[in-house]
Amino acid sequence: MESCISICLLSIFLFCHIVPFTHSFNSSFLPRCHDYERSALLQFKESFILEDTTLDGCYPRVESWKLVKGGRGDCCSWEGVECDEETNHVIGLDLTDSCLYGSINPNSTLFHLVHLHSLNLAYNNFNLSQIPSQVGLLSRLTHLNLSFSFLSGQIPHEIFNMSRLISLDLSRSAPGLKLHKPSFKDLVQHLTNLKVLHLSSMIISSKVPELLAKFSSLESLRLNGCGLQGEFPVGIFQLQNLKIVDLSDNPDLKGYLPPFQLKSALKSLILPRTNFVGELPFSIGSLAYLEELHISDCNFTGQIPYSFSNLSNLVYLDLSNNHFSFHSPIISSFSWVGNLTKITTLGLAGLNMKGEIPSWLMNLTQLSTVYLEFNQFTGPIPSTLAKLSRLKYLYLSNNLLSGPIPFQIYNMHELILSSNELQGSIPSNVSQLKNLEVLVLHSNNLVGSVELSTFLQLKKLRTLILSFNRLTLITKTSTNASIPKFEVLGLAFCNLTEFPRFLHNQDQLIFLDLSSNNIQEKIPSWMCSISTNSLDYLNLSHNHLTGFEKDPAILQWAKIRILDLRSNRLHGSFPLPPPSTSSYLISHNKLVGVVSALLCNLSALETLDLSFNNLSGRLPHCLGNFSDSLSSLDLRRNNFNGNIPSTWRTGCKVRMISIGYNQLQVQVPRSLANCSSLELIDFGNNHIIDSFPSWLGNLENLRILILRSNGFHGVIDKPQTKGFSNLRIIDLSHNSFTGKLPSLYFEIWDAMKVTNASHMTYMGDSMKPEQYHRFTYYGQYDYSMIMSNKGLELEYRKIPDILTAIDFSYNKFEGEIPDIIGHLQRLYLLNLSNNLLNGHIPSSLANLKELECLDLSRNMLSGKLPPELSKLTFLSSFNVSYNQLEGPIPRGKQFDTFESNQYEGNRGLCGVPLEKECENFEASPQERSNVVEDDDTGSVFKFKWMIVLIGYGTGFIFGVVVGHKITKKKHDWFVKSFGRKQQHRSQRVKRRRSRS
Repeated sequence: MESCISICLLSIFLFCHIVPFTHSFNSSFLPRCHDYERSALLQFKESFILEDTTLDGCYPRVESWKLVKGGRGDCCSWEGVECDEETNHVIGLDLTDSCLYGSINPNSTLFHLVHLHSLNLAYNNFNLSQIPSQVGLLSRLTHLNLSFSFLSGQIPHEIFNMSRLISLDLSRSAPGLKLHKPSFKDLVQHLTNLKVLHLSSMIISSKVPELLAKFSSLESLRLNGCGLQGEFPVGIFQLQNLKIVDLSDNPDLKGYLPPFQLKSALKSLILPRTNFVGELPFSIGSLAYLEELHISDCNFTGQIPYSFSNLSNLVYLDLSNNHFSFHSPIISSFSWVGNLTKITTLGLAGLNMKGEIPSWLMNLTQLSTVYLEFNQFTGPIPSTLAKLSRLKYLYLSNNLLSGPIPFQIYNMHELILSSNELQGSIPSNVSQLKNLEVLVLHSNNLVGSVELSTFLQLKKLRTLILSFNRLTLITKTSTNASIPKFEVLGLAFCNLTEFPRFLHNQDQLIFLDLSSNNIQEKIPSWMCSISTNSLDYLNLSHNHLTGFEKDPAILQWAKIRILDLRSNRLHGSFPLPPPSTSSYLISHNKLVGVVSALLCNLSALETLDLSFNNLSGRLPHCLGNFSDSLSSLDLRRNNFNGNIPSTWRTGCKVRMISIGYNQLQVQVPRSLANCSSLELIDFGNNHIIDSFPSWLGNLENLRILILRSNGFHGVIDKPQTKGFSNLRIIDLSHNSFTGKLPSLYFEIWDAMKVTNASHMTYMGDSMKPEQYHRFTYYGQYDYSMIMSNKGLELEYRKIPDILTAIDFSYNKFEGEIPDIIGHLQRLYLLNLSNNLLNGHIPSSLANLKELECLDLSRNMLSGKLPPELSKLTFLSSFNVSYNQLEGPIPRGKQFDTFESNQYEGNRGLCGVPLEKECENFEASPQERSNVVEDDDTGSVFKFKWMIVLIGYGTGFIFGVVVGHKITKKKHDWFVKSFGRKQQHRSQRVKRRRSRS
């Protein structure tokens, strides 16, 4: 009995202890996650393709998401998955950079995970799909990050269901998410608990809501590149918990910096390329936690507060390209920077700093990046920079630095020294810069021969630009040498005589410039096969190329945008550029034949220059269809015939159309009225028969109108509403216009009355695309024109903005020269010769103080020459021959330089330089200006170009000519009058400066 009781008690004991242990043991090995959430995760995984990890460097976390034997698995243990400790629901999903490719569909099982608190899908590729409205089902989310994930479209309203969100990051989902309906204001009104708001590169295009200034918990605000407008709410800067503000790349966003609170937590203030203005507050020096201050390319003014020296935690400082004022010398105004010893990045570019590179720079031993370009630094680059052992990126371009290049900075990664006055040769020890990736030395005074192999030893080198020095590049290399793969290569003006053979295996080039060399051969077939899937810019201009080794039907660079083959000896038929081309420049060659209609396949064409060839036939009908993209069209000096393109649509973007010296017919197409951006129209030397196109006067931007040598006829109508108000140059010569001179036009041509230019600029289009590779130089496409005067044909390959001219010669204008023409006080050339004009020469012409060329010859003008004309001190070309003038010729100044043939055919004229003396007249001699030796350093017309060619005339009209053809030469006269003219102008400029 007792034994039975003992057994019974033992059984009870074992049951009470073993069963709980067994339950505990089994439960510890049971899957924690819920079946439907496990299933949802697996289906979400299966809806994507995993991208190649070797290409993108991503890490596929979802590969660990697998079921164990028996069809079960603990999803809470999967990578990137977080579960609640008590409920075992999935509350966190982090799949950052997990190689996912595909769309997020509305029926995605992701939206079954309704217990999620945190969702991070950044750095994946969702194939430009939209954010489904079902995202609103995840209403428990507090953290949502979809940045860098290739999403598109409008943000759905349902995102406002996530009222618990404290962190929202939708940044940089190229090509851009939109926040229009709902708007930015709607988002701020619904998500009021946000601490982190990152919307960089979203398409917002609105004001920043004032309500955001009341988000007392806000810590980080990134809104760069959102198209923001209006005034930025200044109260946001004063939020107590705010640590990061990034508003960069919003050029229409206005604002200013207020006084900062003493206890501000601000760490990063990033405002470059915005329209922030005003002075920097002194209190900025009290931002004790500030580590990054980036305010470049804004419109800040005033002096930089010395309190900046208190910012001892600054690591990044960039003040570049603002409008600060400084005490002299400027360089000492920045001495406080030398106290900020934690700085790793320093930007002081474009601040007009002068003197030598400051010595306090050597105090910043942590420096890795220095931006000092676009200043006026002089002297040598200090060799002591080599002591900055962490320095990797040095940008000193566009200064006045001289001396040799210090290549002892051996840790350098990027060295940018272009556009200075550096001298000497390139030392061979450049090959010791083993970490060098970028070397830009163009536009200096470097000389000597340099072996290409010196650079090819730098295995990390991707950008090399040696253009526009006086170097001779020796390109012979060992065929067995391992050659770096270049992306940017500039070898212009390097005395090359053949295509460098090392290019043969270059398949990653984006930018290649071999222009201005002496390459005398056909373009080899292998050259047309390099970098066919990457090349964006190719410049082979100004060589002696004769054609292609094998004529391609279409050039094969699939991504090229700019192709420049100008000024060679290319002959044969017209080579078709690839469809991707936006700028095709092939002028000044020997091409023949017709232009293929396949040119119409260039859907993004912006600049087309076929001028100075021997092309013929009709123009492709589609040229007018390029209205949406085409900006510059130059077809001069060919043999085109037929009609002018006439399908210019509303919204046309053309700024320049030049089709002179062809055989084009019919009338000026009325559809050009749709091209409101037009600045230059040149239809000269064709077979156009039409009346004066007064309707072009409504083009407010039109500056140059050339209709020379056509069949234009009739009276010039009264101006319409605008009447060419911005016109600077008009050439109607060699036509059949009749009636009186258009005095009503003279009255409203305001651009010929005043000029606001303080320095020389030139008409043209920038060839730099909206997106371009770093360190490339695209330059400007300069407008050009041809003007005829006094037996000269002058090609202006650059047109100064302030050049003004009227040429109405060789027509049938009659009547008197109106006095109102004397109001055009900035006129440089006036040619009314070979008409039927009569009456007196108005004395008001003496008001044309800038006038250099005046031709009134071969009319029926009578009376005396106004003595006031002797006040025209810049007048260098003057002709009144074959009229009916009488009386004495004015004396003094420029009139003492003119020859007798400029007065012949006027029987009544007398006095020097004619042999006929004036009876009963005593000339009142005018004192000639004392001629002073002068180097013209004060002239606003001083040029930096390499070539300024002389012409038959003198002064500005002829001095700016880059190309010219002279039909007769008068060298002695030129030397005599041109020298005097330049001295007069120089003295005048100096007098103006002394008065100011």
